[in-house]
Amino acid sequence: MSTLEWILVMSFGGGAISVLGAALIARQLSPSAVGLLVSYAIGALLGAVFLEILPHALEHGDVGRTTATVLGGILLFFVLEKLVLWRHCHHEDCESHGLEAAHDHGRSGMMVLIGDSFHNFVDGILIAAAFMQSTELGIVTGLAIIAHEIPQELGDFIVLLHSGFSRARALAFNLLSSVATLAGALLAYSMLSGLQEWVPTLLALAAASMTYVAVADLIPGLHRRTDLRATLQQVSLIGLGIASIVVVGALMGEPA
Repeated sequence: MSTLEWILVMSFGGGAISVLGAALIARQLSPSAVGLLVSYAIGALLGAVFLEILPHALEHGDVGRTTATVLGGILLFFVLEKLVLWRHCHHEDCESHGLEAAHDHGRSGMMVLIGDSFHNFVDGILIAAAFMQSTELGIVTGLAIIAHEIPQELGDFIVLLHSGFSRARALAFNLLSSVATLAGALLAYSMLSGLQEWVPTLLALAAASMTYVAVADLIPGLHRRTDLRATLQQVSLIGLGIASIVVVGALMGEPA
């Protein structure tokens, strides 16, 4: 497939898979099982960042500029989160990137959809930037985004239910929100085709966003369970997430 075809498949298909997967999980998954899914997502995110995205960004861009972009990106996402654009939350004690499904904390369904659309749009830009570097990097980036989108979409789906949406309406609106991923990807592709020098910078931003989500949003939620069994499960699944990135890289012919 061409680069554009890969971008279309991963951005649209990945968004649909995340939403449909979250809807199916919401019907039958227990809160503890959601926690297991989060642990895997953390490993996939960190594996993609440190084994694939950063090495490619450093290889094709200026080292100082790339590392400064990662640092600035982490600060940027912190500010966005404070401005209620990243985790769709109105309260300082709201945690886990929308995964705390048992309490609405006053969040409206419409706010969730607006915030999720923004997030998906950024994801589409990151996917396009990665595919324009290499197919292998694009697939790894897309899979890592899907891995963390499923638990997030799961939380968003349940918030919509708590806000009065029917299951069918919540699914329809979440699918509509996922189209923002495709819009971001197409915009990035049309702009980046003549601006290849910006690809390392966008990869650095992708690394910053994934690192921030994993470390600031997802990992703190794991600390709520401190028993040895839960800790071993979390570490094992984080390792499995990292291993999946290594396997994808190897299968694509560019081992991590």
